[in-house]
Formats: sequence, structure tokens, C-alpha cells
Amino acid sequence: MEDTIVKAIAASCFLALVACIWRALNWAWFTPKRLEKRLRQQGFKGNPYKLLVGDVKESAKMLQEAMSKPMDFDNDIVPRLMPYIHQTIQMYGKNSFTWMGRIPRLHVLEPKLFKEVLNHYRKFPKNVSIHNPLIKFLFTGVGSYEGDKWSKNRKIINPAFTLEKVKNVLPAFAHCYEKELDKWEQIISREGSHEVDVFQAFDVSTSDVISQVAFGSTYDEARKIFLLIKELVKLTIEVMQGVYIPGWRYLPTKRNNRMKKVNGEIADILRNMINQRINAMKAGEPTGNDLLSVLLESNFQEIQHKGNKKNVGLTINEIIDECKLFYFVGQDTTGVTLTWMTLLLCKYPEWQERAREEVLQTFGRNKPTYDQLTRLKYTIYPPAFDLNKVVYEDTKLGPYTVPAGTQIHLGTIMLHRDKTIWGEDAMEFNPMRFADGIASATNNQVAYIPFSYGPRYCVGQNFALLQLRLALTMMLQRFSFSLSPSYAHAPCSIISLQPQFGAPVIFRKA
Repeated sequence: MEDTIVKAIAASCFLALVACIWRALNWAWFTPKRLEKRLRQQGFKGNPYKLLVGDVKESAKMLQEAMSKPMDFDNDIVPRLMPYIHQTIQMYGKNSFTWMGRIPRLHVLEPKLFKEVLNHYRKFPKNVSIHNPLIKFLFTGVGSYEGDKWSKNRKIINPAFTLEKVKNVLPAFAHCYEKELDKWEQIISREGSHEVDVFQAFDVSTSDVISQVAFGSTYDEARKIFLLIKELVKLTIEVMQGVYIPGWRYLPTKRNNRMKKVNGEIADILRNMINQRINAMKAGEPTGNDLLSVLLESNFQEIQHKGNKKNVGLTINEIIDECKLFYFVGQDTTGVTLTWMTLLLCKYPEWQERAREEVLQTFGRNKPTYDQLTRLKYTIYPPAFDLNKVVYEDTKLGPYTVPAGTQIHLGTIMLHRDKTIWGEDAMEFNPMRFADGIASATNNQVAYIPFSYGPRYCVGQNFALLQLRLALTMMLQRFSFSLSPSYAHAPCSIISLQPQFGAPVIFRKA
């Protein structure tokens, strides 16, 4: 009897072991190979799958080599930013794929397919957590939600970014940039010129804008949040560059522990700020017109309107996530974009003069008004250079069927430089191509999407554009500027497109 029980237990253990081994092999090898076969049957080409790592090691090696030295100042930056993807497309053509570990990644480069993916956001959700759940510490809030949760949060957030609200914050924008430009002007009046790392300077100025306009505080008060978010960005990049192993996030590694601690510290600061504002609102105290106040008021009205139904309004934790997103996206992307706009006008002084002439004809030396700013025809240098989606079930995309578990890479930076769309001068800096509007420049194709496209276009688009136009206008009114001899052109990916070695620019009185 005992022998029978022992044998039964042994058999059960053996079967359980075999089942575990099979599941592991299926996850690590057979499933990726099945996906690869289905992609190849539809005409997609790429390297054969390598167990667990895919193309990650080779991609990381090529990127490290590309980042090791600066490049000539031209607009063909794809080979530097994404050398492995660039090599793959050169080798296999537009219908190609690479491997993010065990996940195949299709590279979509056709405007029609871009439009289809971005219009049907429910079929093609973001892939925030497929790579590693730890990424959600940074990529949070409405930007990472899907389905009904996204719809609910977007509806509550929208009132904070209406044109009327954005108009009202123009004086606060101007005050923040004026403080910095006044300092430069004083130095120039004494020394004749002033060299500024505009990447660092705009980082502080846009942080000041977010602090005041979004949260009614000063940069000094919010400085700890910005420093913590920068550290979280650095840690998140390290996570994204590695191969994710399920369950790894639960291990008490040094990086895992630090990410959780930093995220907790950010949440604690924001929770105190939000609770103070809520208490002030309950006491009937004036709360101002900053974005946080508008968001809380919109949330309160949503709860009142729908009563005590389940899942109505935002929880405190959800509001914290939205505030974190305000701080990160609002500061990082705007500061980076303003940096590249300045650098491009340094490289092309003839366009700088034309822009200054337009500004002086429109405003003179007076403070810009909202209506005047919206008439300016500046174009922007998008700080986000790709978008990533994922499908969780077999999904039609144009003539193809994308198998479940596949990532879709929308290479916006390549779309914006495609000669079949823009012509042979696609790599040239030529703002006049937009003189008759984006639709005319692109032949009504979805080919220029600095703020994404479709239902999930960036909610802060008006906020960012007004800030960019104002800051550049104020600079052009006061200064002429040129590249410092020490500038080294080295665009790099640190979530957004940043200058690896800074952006030193020499300013003189205009």
C-alpha cells in the first residue's frame, strides 16, 4: 500500500515536472517560433529567433557603439538612434521584424498603416507592461491606460487642457521664461555675449512652468519631484534595455528596491499636495486656476453627476499617477523640443533671421498675445521618435494578420524623413514645406505626427505648442544665437530625443 502511494506521488511529481518543462519550453521557444513562421508566411523578413534574448544583445552592442562618438550635424539621425532597426530595414526592406527578447516586433513605415493603428487604439493598445511591469512606475496615468479606463480618465482630464484654460496661463508662461532671459540679457550687457547650455536652461524653465501652471508652486518647491523623476527615468531605461524574466520584479534587487522607493517618495509628495488642495476646496478656500485645481474640480463634478456608482471619478492614487505624468511629460518633452528648435536655428541662420523678422513684424518688442502667437508658422522637432503598440489577439492590419503577442513599432522618425513622402529633400531643414499647412505638405497622408494621431493624440498639445511659440518668440525678440565651438552633435534616446553632450549656444543682443 505504501509503495503504491509513493509511486503515485512520484508519478504525479514527474508529470508536474514534465508539464512545467513543457510550459517553459512553449513560452521560451515554441511560441516565438510559431509567431516567426506566421510572419514569414506573410512576407515579413528578419533574423531567426534566438532563445530568450532575440536581437537584444546585438541591438545593445550597436547602440553602444553609435553612442560612443558624436556625428556630423545633419538630420539623418536614424542610424545613430536605432542602428539595429536601421540595419534590419536596409537588409530586409520595409516589411521586416526584429526581436525584443522573445517578442517579435513588426516595423510599420506606411502612412496608411500608421493611420489604421492610431485610429483603432482598442485593437492596437500600447505595450507599456508587455516588456516589464516595472516600466509602469514611469509610464503611468492616462498615457498608459486602455479601453474604458482610458476613456473615463481622458474625459475628466480634458477640461484642464481646453483652449480657454491654456489662454489663461499665457502670463505664467511668459513670467517663467522672462526670469531666465533677463539673466542672460544682464550678462550680455556686461560681456557682449553669453554661452548657455540651453538643454539645461530649458530643463529648468519648463520645470518652472509645470510647477506654477500645473500645481501652483515654484520650481524650488517642486525640485525634489523633478530630481526623483529623473532618477526614475534612468532606472527605467536600464530596465527597458534588458531581457525581462517573469517574476523578476518581485526579487529584492538593488535596482528593483530603488525603483519602488523612488516611486513611493514621489507618490508621498504628490499625495500631500493633493490632500492639501482637496482640504482647501472643502473649506471653500480659493484654489487658483492651475491644472491640478481644474482636474480636481472636474473629478468632483464627475462624481456628483453620476452619484455613488462604482468606478466613478478618479481615486487619489489615479490622481497621483496623472500628476506624475504632468511633471514628466510636460517638462521633458517641451524642454527637449525647445532645445532642438534652438539648435536648428543656430545651424541655419538664414531661417533664424526669417523667423526673427516674422516675430518683429508681428509683435515688435511687445509681449506676445495668444491670438498673435497662434498665427506664427513654426514647425517643431518632435522629441518622441517612435510609438509602440501590441496585439493580444490575431488582428487585421491592412492586408496582413498580425498574430497575438506581436509588438508593432511605428517608426515616426523614419516616417518624417521618408523620401517617397517628402521628396528628395526629405533630410533638409525646410520649414517652407509647411507653408500651406501639414495636409498640403503630406498630400493628406498621416505622415507628420509630432503629437501622435487619432483619438489618443496628446492631450497637452495646445499647452505645449503655446509654450514653445512663446519661448522661441521671446528669444528671437531679444537675441541672436549661434552654436558654440564646443557643441558636439549627438542625439540620443533617453525616453525622449536629447543631446547627449549638452547644447551650448552663444547668445548676443539682437
